[in-house]
Amino acid sequence: MSASQTVGPFFRIGLEHLNRADIASPGNPGKAISIHGQILDGDGKPVPDALLEFWQADADGNFSENKCEAGAGDAAKFTGFARIPTDDAGKFELCTIMPGGVRDGQGVGQAPHIAVFIFMRGLLKPLYTRIYFAGESANEADAVLNSIPEARRATLVASKERGNESFVWKVRLQGADETAFFEW
Repeated sequence: MSASQTVGPFFRIGLEHLNRADIASPGNPGKAISIHGQILDGDGKPVPDALLEFWQADADGNFSENKCEAGAGDAAKFTGFARIPTDDAGKFELCTIMPGGVRDGQGVGQAPHIAVFIFMRGLLKPLYTRIYFAGESANEADAVLNSIPEARRATLVASKERGNESFVWKVRLQGADETAFFEW
């Protein structure tokens, strides 16, 4: 067995009941949006067996204390958590609400963003990154986004598509356009 075969693929087996791709329930305040994209490997080929976890604040910039406990009867309770496997073409789609800006540990405002963990075969620990949104004026002052070299910041920014309700964001695992990942 080679090192690239030591982990997974196992994300579709036994975890299906935990998948949630739509967290924009009708009772949630905030603007409903969708984010769709694709995960590509270093050769530009789709990764068909990855799993993405999304964590975000509500429209007011607050995080839920019970992200994973909301069930079907909690339509008005925004959990801010989604888990989505990629399809055979490495694609995913998340239906959510536009997150509000949150404050960091020092009380400084951050631009609206979604934290993303990527699990896949060959990784002993997940990759961590963020999705920011094109056109957000707060992006200019966001300390985390601005900690990324300017030439790579665009890898974290989802582009608007079909007006303001739909965004596209691609993850490139290696190569010239590699997505910026964070240590955690």
